Amino acid sequence: MKVDAKAAFGLLVIVTPNFNLAATVGFLDPFRASNYLDGSILFRWDLASAAGGEIIASNGISVRTRALREVRTQPQDMVIVSSSWAPETYNSAPLHSALLRWARTGVTLGAIDTGAFILAEAGLLKGKRATTHYEHIDSLRELYVDTETSEDLFVYDGNRITCCGGTATTDFALHVIRSMHGDSLANAAARYLFHQTLRSQGTSQNPSSVEPLGSTAPSVLKQAIKLMEDNLEDALTIPQICQRIRLSQRQLDRLFAQFVKKSPVLYYRDIRLDRARGLVTQTDMRLSEIAVASGFSSQAHFSRAYRERFGLAPRTDRVEGRVPFEFRAWPMHRKKRLSEH
Repeated sequence: MKVDAKAAFGLLVIVTPNFNLAATVGFLDPFRASNYLDGSILFRWDLASAAGGEIIASNGISVRTRALREVRTQPQDMVIVSSSWAPETYNSAPLHSALLRWARTGVTLGAIDTGAFILAEAGLLKGKRATTHYEHIDSLRELYVDTETSEDLFVYDGNRITCCGGTATTDFALHVIRSMHGDSLANAAARYLFHQTLRSQGTSQNPSSVEPLGSTAPSVLKQAIKLMEDNLEDALTIPQICQRIRLSQRQLDRLFAQFVKKSPVLYYRDIRLDRARGLVTQTDMRLSEIAVASGFSSQAHFSRAYRERFGLAPRTDRVEGRVPFEFRAWPMHRKKRLSEH
């Protein structure tokens, strides 16, 4: 294999504790495949973390990383921050300083999963379009109003690139390869990795064709759900929704019972609470602010509904919800212990 270190495109991935290993490897592997298929070193990459050494991923597997201080002055072409749980915990002056330094030199900066929060906190997504995992989108939108939050799988906005994580990181990387080396190499790498369908830019994380009810539900029911999803903070009444979709409330109740197995009122309340839970566990917003942002006129009503849906109070969930998922109590809807009966 031909090696030309000067010509190789330099990638640095900065990981935080409990990062998603599969998403990070899914991003790097297309570059490995491209080197192999081309027979030359087109790309080089390195993993770094704040202090270096072994970093444990969210699945319990550890990887060895270099310390940020060792790589912060090295030239890079692209720097990606890969984070998952509690990204705000890993903001630091040295990390922000390094990212800003790379930004000043024109390096492309990107993020996987909740790494977008770290870029945003460093001021590097102001006026930019960005995405994150759908579970965290509402939090990103609330915390960083100067960033245009997208629900796409991945977003390229000049020299700022972001990806929601999961298997979308492979598409993310393949589009980078395509932009640099054309369709032939990108397609060959995708085939080598058995990535049979390359998703295009603009692909939604939650395409309407399959979410939330699939193709069998009547379009009028999907319209009602879309109105609910678009009006979480300033909640509509069920009669208002019926008026907009030109359907009687009795007919809407019947459709929800048949396809959703919940009443319209309960479904609407639950999706507002789901949004609230993201804000509770992923931001430091006051609970009174979260109640309003989720369409509840009273914090007391919000807290009662929250406990009913999730089995614990918002204040408790704020602490436990920042613990990596595999270390949390299971299931999320808690059952009473035998000793409690």
